[in-house]
Amino acid sequence: MFRIEAEVDRGRRDLLRSRLRDANTAASPVLAALRGTPGEREVPLHVWAMDTADGLAGGLVGHTWTNWLHITYLWVDAAHRGTGLGSRLLAEAERIATARGCTAARLETWDFQAPHFYRKQGYEVVGVVPDYPPGITEYTLTKHLP
Repeated sequence: MFRIEAEVDRGRRDLLRSRLRDANTAASPVLAALRGTPGEREVPLHVWAMDTADGLAGGLVGHTWTNWLHITYLWVDAAHRGTGLGSRLLAEAERIATARGCTAARLETWDFQAPHFYRKQGYEVVGVVPDYPPGITEYTLTKHLP
């Protein structure tokens, strides 16, 4: 007999995450080998572009984990789009990630955002989710880093 509940509960969330991590570690020799190593942790990676008035002109937020760079956000202010700033931010994040031992990068973007920009930077589409949200397509892209 079970009681099903639908509520936000951070304590149970953390317990669930811990149990899932343990189950995944037991099932995967790769994840088991990562336990207790520096590669096990996600390490934040942020790159900022500040304008001459110290305003935010653009930025990239992501993290590295094992040998992957995961880009969560990349944004350039409208006044600076088309100047190459986005490419510079991305290149700097990839440089830092490579120095951390990363050999690949991944990200998600919507069809109205920047899939063409990322393709120009050497990223390849590896996944497409139509209607996420309705009327929009989400792309997952990856790139092998030098």
